[in-house]
Amino acid sequence: MGGKRKKSDDDDDVEAEAEASGWKKKTRTTSEREKEKKEPLRPSMIKNKEKRSELHAKLKHQKKLEKRAKAKARDAALKKALELGEEPPEKKVPRTIENTRELDETVCKPDDEEQQTPKILITTCRFHSTRGPAFISELLSVIPNAHYFKRGTYDLKKIVEYAKKKDFTSIIVVHTNRREPDALLIIGVPDGPTAHFKLSKLVLRKDIKNHGNPTGHKPELVLNNFTTRLGHRVGRLIQSLFPQDPEFKGRRVVTFHNQRDFIFFRHHRYIFETKEVKKAESKGKKDKDGESENVPEQKTIARLQECGPRFTLKLISLQHGTFDTKGGEYEWVHKPEMDTSRRRFFL
Repeated sequence: MGGKRKKSDDDDDVEAEAEASGWKKKTRTTSEREKEKKEPLRPSMIKNKEKRSELHAKLKHQKKLEKRAKAKARDAALKKALELGEEPPEKKVPRTIENTRELDETVCKPDDEEQQTPKILITTCRFHSTRGPAFISELLSVIPNAHYFKRGTYDLKKIVEYAKKKDFTSIIVVHTNRREPDALLIIGVPDGPTAHFKLSKLVLRKDIKNHGNPTGHKPELVLNNFTTRLGHRVGRLIQSLFPQDPEFKGRRVVTFHNQRDFIFFRHHRYIFETKEVKKAESKGKKDKDGESENVPEQKTIARLQECGPRFTLKLISLQHGTFDTKGGEYEWVHKPEMDTSRRRFFL
């Protein structure tokens, strides 16, 4: 009586079945226990709300101190490198949601074959004027990767075929009349559309007072007030003339501003300046002598310098596909009977 129970064969069979079924309780090893001890305590492990919030605040403060210490060490290393004339240490790229996004095969890379860089062919009508070449030379300085070809006696359809073979993306034809450029024809290659614009109020760079000279950087493009479907179509056609990766270091901006269906073109360079503006305090606040005190205030302003040329465009027609006067299908044509109301606009 009271003796230790001997292990029977039936007990061995039950244990074997338990081990086979996987429900038998496993004993923790020493290494597992040490691992648990080494693992830092996280707020999610604590059930008590007050203690959990205290630990969270403590960890947050500790993280803030570590971040501040790293920033001080980084500033000290940068200062030391500048004093010794060495190259400053590389800046670490912050980890964001954007640069840690999941891999997507449809993302277009800069060297993607489908993402074509705009390549523009500029030519004239068969009989161009004296101001035509000057206007074209300024267009070449405005539009990156633009090339001028003499028209000669070639038909426009043959020029379109040549542009397709040489991988041009657009064609600009400068039409002149009475020694003055009076129209622009913009053709999208290879499938169109073709837009015919009336050109007026042309002012070349040399005729603009205090004009600036543009750099070779890719300009920023601004399109204003293209709100209708036709306006968006024309805006996309204009947008296809310029590369979509502007170089902000050049501080160049090209503007197409639509107002009452007249598209005003401007080309500027800009610069940001910081000026001190004296701001008088309120009447209640006065200095020791009893006079109101003027407090200098920093104000950033933008200065513009026009580079030219300056001109105005008016859409005459929009044709589907490339240039074709006989069998071409027109998407939109301006007619005199459309101008029945001063408050009706199409772009």
